[in-house]
Amino acid sequence: MAEKTVSAERGSTFSTLRNLWPYMWAADRPDLKARIVWATVFLVIAKLTLVAGPYFFKWATDALANDAHTPPPLPVFLLAPVMLVIAYNVLRLVQLGFNQLRDALFARVGQHAVRQLAFKTFVHMHELSLRFHLERRTGGLSRIIERGTKGIETIVRFTILNSLPTVLEFALTAAIFAYAYGWKYVAVMAITVWLYTWFTVWASDWRIKIRREMNDSDTDANSKAIDSLLNFETVKYFNNERMEAERFDRSMARYEEAATKTWTSLGWLNFGQGIIFGVGTTVIMVMSAFEVQAGTQTVGDFVFVNAMMMQLSVPLNFIGFIYREIRQGLTDIEQMFDLLDVDQEVLDKPGALPLAVEAARVEFRDVHFAYDQNRQILKGISFEVPAGKTVAIVGPSGAGKSTISRLLFRFYDIQRGAILIDGQDLRDVQQESLRSAIGMVPQDTVLFNDTISYNIRYGRMSATEDEVRTAAELAQVADFIERLPDGYKAMVGERGLKLSGGEKQRVAIARTILKAPPILILDEATSALDSHTEQEIQAALDLVSRDRTTIVIAHRLSTVVGADEIIVLKDGVIAERGRHAELLAQAGLYASMWDRQREASEAEERLRAAREEDDLGVVTRRRTPEIATDG
Repeated sequence: MAEKTVSAERGSTFSTLRNLWPYMWAADRPDLKARIVWATVFLVIAKLTLVAGPYFFKWATDALANDAHTPPPLPVFLLAPVMLVIAYNVLRLVQLGFNQLRDALFARVGQHAVRQLAFKTFVHMHELSLRFHLERRTGGLSRIIERGTKGIETIVRFTILNSLPTVLEFALTAAIFAYAYGWKYVAVMAITVWLYTWFTVWASDWRIKIRREMNDSDTDANSKAIDSLLNFETVKYFNNERMEAERFDRSMARYEEAATKTWTSLGWLNFGQGIIFGVGTTVIMVMSAFEVQAGTQTVGDFVFVNAMMMQLSVPLNFIGFIYREIRQGLTDIEQMFDLLDVDQEVLDKPGALPLAVEAARVEFRDVHFAYDQNRQILKGISFEVPAGKTVAIVGPSGAGKSTISRLLFRFYDIQRGAILIDGQDLRDVQQESLRSAIGMVPQDTVLFNDTISYNIRYGRMSATEDEVRTAAELAQVADFIERLPDGYKAMVGERGLKLSGGEKQRVAIARTILKAPPILILDEATSALDSHTEQEIQAALDLVSRDRTTIVIAHRLSTVVGADEIIVLKDGVIAERGRHAELLAQAGLYASMWDRQREASEAEERLRAAREEDDLGVVTRRRTPEIATDG
């Protein structure tokens, strides 16, 4: 794989081609280099054959018109007009065959470059920070990568397969005209080609702005569509289908306008190219016609000049096409290059060693952190999670509870202080080894749109089927899975929407059990569940966290009463700390939070009991007439 960083100045074709070259001329793939060499050889042969074709056309015309001053330097059996015509068409078939060989040889080269760059972009996306992904739209990112990949293929293919043949054919045509007909013909042809190229470049640059508008509209429409579909249930909850459709239609209206301008401008470009080349061809044909009348050229020369110009029109059309495609391809991959140029926010230090986990003791030492410099989140917090113990972190919303889990995973780097595992600063160890040592059960479990088995095995992809089933049993989800028609092969749907909240949480727990990390983070893992499901999930979580260093980030205080220590955060600082009973005795923030939650829980229980009593009363009243009738 090429190691060169892909970076291009916005709009710079040369920079783009320079950076793409290492992917086409792959240093570690001599077989691909050989393909490029042979493709170039066949390209030259094809062009030489193509240029030779009009000569047979010329000789056949002169033979049919009996107008040849001197016979062509050919074997006698080829001098018959019929044989000359056959030879002309055979040459065209040979030329076509060499072109196809060239394309076939180069196909693997182009696709290899596309694959390497797409792979590099995909890997880079996963290397970027959480901050980057929180600020981007998934739909927009996917469309940028999709268009960029296609743009790369366009640039790679057309620079090699069409630019070089066009230049070579123009040089051969100019040499033949200069040798056989004089500099006047070369001058007219050169002026035609120059005007044609200048107009093509000017018009294509004008169209690039329109293309960008179309791409922006396309990205916006796609982002809105994916965002709406990902939030399908929310759209239904609030009866906003019409609003979503109108938002999407407004984006598509902008796309429609930009796309219409794109195709209209293409028509004007093609019309202008046709006029320029038509005038140039007319001038050369008139010059040849005068010389035929003067007897200095034959009818065959007139036909030959026309055939050469017609042949030249094909690569000239490709000049415009190549330039347009390369420029449009460049426009399509500009945003992809921008993504590749985004620096990683969190990097391993040079020479960073893997994390060596022994006791799995976690320590936060005077940690200061802010997502934005104007809003401090953590203001010098310090605490320790001893090996094999459970520490709970609670507090009001916005106190910085979930930030602690993100910092422990090193999704962000802190501004001051240190976070240590067994005395090793997280900034001094490899991120991969750090994250392999930590397991996470989040509040909002998102599953891949794949099978239940795949989602459980995601904790450790090398796990066997028996290990997957054991993990499911420990997470108390095995019975539910086995009742499904497809069992472990059942699909969970987009983001796991086919499963309930409790079922998704159990799958997440099974996934974490399979990973078997020495450090466990439970980030409000039961806050979105009902009381009954919460109790069941809590039992599974207690099993998972046994003998593991565990940090519990909780909203419901009832889930942390058994923690070895409870830390109460408020406004980014530790307001209180201690065990459950100690904190209640302090009658401070924790005690007030406990009282509010207890009152809310009791009110909920009274409401539930009242509903059950009402339901029972309804059933009794329905049965009363039946009892009376029986009496």
